[in-house]
Amino acid sequence: MAAGRTAPAGGGPVSGPDEGRPAARTGDTSGAPAPPLRIVLADDERMVRTALRAILGAEPDMEVVGEAATGAEAVPMIRELRPDIVLMDVRMPEIDGIRATGQVLAGMADPPRVIVVTTFENDAYVYDALRAGASGFLLKRAGVEDLVQAVRMVARSDSLLFPAAVRELAARYAGARTARETARALRARLSDREADVLRLMTKGLTNAEIAERLGVGPATVKTHVAGVLAKLGVRDRTQAVIAAYESGFVRAG
Repeated sequence: MAAGRTAPAGGGPVSGPDEGRPAARTGDTSGAPAPPLRIVLADDERMVRTALRAILGAEPDMEVVGEAATGAEAVPMIRELRPDIVLMDVRMPEIDGIRATGQVLAGMADPPRVIVVTTFENDAYVYDALRAGASGFLLKRAGVEDLVQAVRMVARSDSLLFPAAVRELAARYAGARTARETARALRARLSDREADVLRLMTKGLTNAEIAERLGVGPATVKTHVAGVLAKLGVRDRTQAVIAAYESGFVRAG
């Protein structure tokens, strides 16, 4: 990770996580400080892990609780430690980040949010990791501020991380994947307002921005987002956006 601030490719702060997980990590209504976000690092490069630990461990609301050098090490560690966030290298020996992400998300009742870490953002591996359930991705050249902001954004779950990059990945790779359902079938599962919300989600708008665009309150938008995720059978905004593109509900470009 770069020591200075490096603007990530693909636009500003791919994904927000599911609306169902608590946002209390950023503070709760009781006034008591929220416990720090518990983070596991999975990367086969020791220097990368060391840099990530130093950066994230310096934040008062974050705690690195484990490190793994391979996907095979990461999966049982994550199941045992039950972190809130995993930073997962997309390419690792034994089991790569795509398979490891799928195994973690399939094997835990309340799995962590996974951010895959990659060198190249326009990579089929990244798109496959998002399809496997990752909540977003982060470039290895990202600066310190971008890294910390990405972790907090994924924890908050109210917007996509790097939405322009997600749209570019969808435009490049969605057509080559087998859609889980057709646009008509996807649309039939949503109310008119939920369909509007999904379209705005694919543009990377936050809940507050969607609320302003539709002239409703943020709490109403949060309810609609939760409805979209439930009806599509996905766990977070990234998976909803991928489903929208792959089905043709939203066209790339």
